[in-house]
Order: sequence, then structure tokens, then C-alpha cells
Amino acid sequence: MSYRKELEKYQDLDEDRILAALTEEEIRMLEEEMVELDPDNALLPAGMRQRDQTKKNPTGPFKRDDLLAHLEKQANSTKDREDLVPFTGEKRGKAWVPKQKAIDPVLESVTLEPELEEALANASDAELCDIAAILGMHTLMSNQQYYEALGTTTIVNKEGLDSIIKPTQYKPVPDEPNSTDVEETLERVKNNDPDLEEVNLNNIKDIPIPTLKAYAEALKNNTYVKKFSIVGTRSNDPIAYALAEMLKANTVLKSLNVESNFISGSGILALIEALQNNKTLIELKIDNQSQLLGNKVEMEIASMLEKNTSLLKFGYHFTQQGPRLRASNAMMNNNDLVRKRRLVDLNGPIFPKCRTTI
Repeated sequence: MSYRKELEKYQDLDEDRILAALTEEEIRMLEEEMVELDPDNALLPAGMRQRDQTKKNPTGPFKRDDLLAHLEKQANSTKDREDLVPFTGEKRGKAWVPKQKAIDPVLESVTLEPELEEALANASDAELCDIAAILGMHTLMSNQQYYEALGTTTIVNKEGLDSIIKPTQYKPVPDEPNSTDVEETLERVKNNDPDLEEVNLNNIKDIPIPTLKAYAEALKNNTYVKKFSIVGTRSNDPIAYALAEMLKANTVLKSLNVESNFISGSGILALIEALQNNKTLIELKIDNQSQLLGNKVEMEIASMLEKNTSLLKFGYHFTQQGPRLRASNAMMNNNDLVRKRRLVDLNGPIFPKCRTTI
């Protein structure tokens, strides 16, 4: 309360009379106190973050070279501070010596022929990468390098062992001209046109998702279209799910091609799983998606293909050897069943031979 009473005596003061009685020096000091500054804002120039404390008159325009020369002269004229412990050059303690790695006596006893030792000593990184692939050292390189080295007799790995950290490049699909009328073809599919047996929408990138879903819905009841291809149409998982539902109902379609799109592993698995309810599709192509499917998805694909007895052609480049062999054996067994039906001319069901589910 006492502090408030002290302030009450200033309520009736005449500010104009006080300002008129101030001298020029007092007015300047008052202006310096009332300047609004923000010292914490680093985005403002220095003149707006602190007061101008320069009392000297300017000696002339700013000259950068003269300022640098003055600073260098001032630095050279200033004596260095003496060290608390003077430097004498004496070395103290023990010098660091790197630890010697233990040499395996088995490897030490191995000797190669002089020609082989000279060849390995002068081999480039690309040649060493191919040698590692031939010897089965797949952990030192990417899957693409490993399988390319096994599939040819020439040096194909130009980047060496350092390319393991680089992702596999997405293979672009060439923009081939496609004159198919999307809306007109969709109406023909809906109307079950007997003259329409193949629908090719390849490389048409501006097809809306609802339109592709309408194609899948129309193919459920269509009895004439035998081949459906949507390569490079930027289709994604919703399109794959719609095509999976179509495969469960369609009984005429022979070939489905969804290569070079943006379908993930879940969409691919939905398509493969739908083959359990479809006995007419004999060709399915899913290769070259925007992202790799992964080892787990490839193992599930191989397991589902082993349970299928009607699919004859499966277009996908497996990155692992195990799923590739299982899928290849499954396709071989299915083609063998077709050959047996053709030779024996049987009309009843053919029971496939036992397959492993490793």
C-alpha cells in the first residue's frame, strides 16, 4: 500500500511542461532510453538489437581493405599471452601402437600359385566383386550384383563392392503409344461385347482409379475377355484388391498383367491368394513394381503358388534363390499336369504330386 501511495503523487503532473523544460542533452538521453530494442532476435540487424554507443564522428567512407590491414597490424602488435606451462618439445607417456590382429594359422598356411597371387593383387574392385559372387559370398554385395555375376561369363559389376548401399534402380517402362479409348472399351466390357477378347490399357497414365475399379467390376460378369493388361498405368493397392475380387468371380480370363505399377506386397498377395478361387487364369505377371516386395512376401508368394494347380506362367523376378526355386517347381508341376491331360486325354481331375511347404 505504501508503494501505491508513493505513485499517486505523480498522477497530476503536467508531462508537456516537464518536456518543455528539458535540455537538448536530456532529450537525447530520454530518446535512447525509450528506443525499442530486441537483443534476442538474431534476424534483426545489429543497429536494431543494441544502442549506438559510438561517440566518435565518422572519419570517412567504409574501406574493407584498410580495415583488414588495421586489424592485422593490431593483432601483430599485441603480444601473445605466456603459457602457464612452457612448451619444451619433450614427449611424455607411451607412444600409441595399434594392436596386431591375430592371424589364423590355417589361412597363414594357405599358399596360392604365383599366377593366382599376382592376379588377385592386380584385380580391380569389379573383378573382386564377381569372384566373390562365384564363391558364394552374397553378403558382400547386393542381390542384383550376385545374380548378374552368376548369369554371365563377363565382368558385369562395374561399381565394385561399394554398391551394396545403393538401392536397385527402378526400370522405367518405355512410353509406347496406346490409342485405346478407355471409356468406349469400358462400355464394351460392361455390355459383354463378344468381339472384345483382349483389353490393353498399357502406358495410359491418366486413367482415374474409379475407372480402373469399374473395369474390374465389369470383368466379374464378362464372358468374352480373355486377356487384361494394365502395364504402366500407375495402379496401386486399391486396384489390386479390386482385381483380386474380380478373379474370384471371373471364369473366362486367361491372362492378367499388372507389371510396372505402384502395387505393394499386400496388393500382390491379395492377387495371388485370389487364385485359390480361380481355375481359369493361366498367366499372371506382377514384376517391376515401384518398391521391392521383400523376402517375407516372396516366401508367401511361393507358398501360395505351390497350392495352385492351374497357373502355368508367372512373371516375377525373385530376389532370393529359395522362393525362386519353389515357384519354378510349382509352375513346372502345373505344366506337367497339363501335358499329362493332353497325352492321356483325361476329362476327370488330375491329382498333383506332393509338394513340400518348406
